[in-house]
Amino acid sequence: MKIAMVSEHANPLAARGGLGGADAGGQNVFVAALAEEMGAQGHDVTVYTRRDSTGPPDRVRAAPGVTVEHVPAGPPSDVPKDDLLPWMPDFGRYLEARWRADPPDVVHAHFWMSGVAALHATRGDGAPRVPVVLTYHALGSVKRRHQGGRDTSPDERVAIEREIGRAADAVVATATGETGELAAMGVPADRVQVVPCGVDLRACTPYGPADPKGAPYRLAVLSRMVERKGIDTAIRALAHIPDAELVVAGGPPADALGADPEARRLIAVAERAGVRDRVRLVGRRSRDEVPALLRSSDVVMTLPWYEPFGMVPLEAMGCAVPVVATGVGGHLDTVQDGVTGLLVPPRDPAEAARAVNVLLADRERRASFGLAGRRIAEARYSWPRVAHDTLAVYHRAMAAREVAA
Repeated sequence: MKIAMVSEHANPLAARGGLGGADAGGQNVFVAALAEEMGAQGHDVTVYTRRDSTGPPDRVRAAPGVTVEHVPAGPPSDVPKDDLLPWMPDFGRYLEARWRADPPDVVHAHFWMSGVAALHATRGDGAPRVPVVLTYHALGSVKRRHQGGRDTSPDERVAIEREIGRAADAVVATATGETGELAAMGVPADRVQVVPCGVDLRACTPYGPADPKGAPYRLAVLSRMVERKGIDTAIRALAHIPDAELVVAGGPPADALGADPEARRLIAVAERAGVRDRVRLVGRRSRDEVPALLRSSDVVMTLPWYEPFGMVPLEAMGCAVPVVATGVGGHLDTVQDGVTGLLVPPRDPAEAARAVNVLLADRERRASFGLAGRRIAEARYSWPRVAHDTLAVYHRAMAAREVAA
């Protein structure tokens, strides 16, 4: 099958560099891993992403069967994703021109603005009538509900998301909780299929090197450095967790943390909580470095206010490490409370500390949670399984488009 993936801001090539800036994170990893698995299964995949620098060539061979194509839409420089909407018509016109001569069998748009570009390219007069599958990765209505006035999304995002959801041939929800939001938006239920994110079980394994600890117990947070990720909750919880260090991986490189506003805020939180000497902000970590950090941890903490899916619990489960996570969004699917980890309310340091202390006090329970997490990851969240289920959505969308035609 010839597959076009559109990922306007999340360049899959950036996934190799680890967790970086405010707009680089799980979606980059998701698109890269799904494309690579599709390519490994013999499909021809092109990922179209916005050119954000003058350095890379127009087309880059990313993996067997996978090409990344840089689309000229907007300035060839770093632009916050919330400012990219005005450039999506240019992105769509580029795709339409490319696909008129050589159309793919299916288009998979990742994120709402990619959906705008993909539909622009396939629904205009004379445009190639290619079926479009849409994965939102995050919904503007949910973001606005939790962030209120701090939401920097364009004002028209929610209305556009509703429109493109109704226009797409199929919508992939990454968590069961998203289906209710989509129904409220008027997306037809028969076009929605839940397919979760995956985890690289060859890299995320219980066996292999582990980073050295600096305390009897290690807690780890892997996250983009944005306020809603709740890193400050983990830091405040540490004040009630004796004999433990907290390692925070993510954000800019270690030598640039001093200039990062969120890193400075977190350091101030640690100082006020009296745990500055037990908090280590280590900055960006490459994907290759993540498993060693996870394996060195007694508990992985992931405490966002809301989370459309969240890949970190899966990576911890792959490494057989128990998780303490907020009971929000995709965590409700991936973290089985009392089986693979413990769920806690968001923005509640006391409850987070209580859950961590319960696990640190019981080595056997930690081991049991870790083994259960690994088994569930193998059964449900491997990339071959996720690719298989995604391909089934593609085939249904292609059949529906043929009927409509």
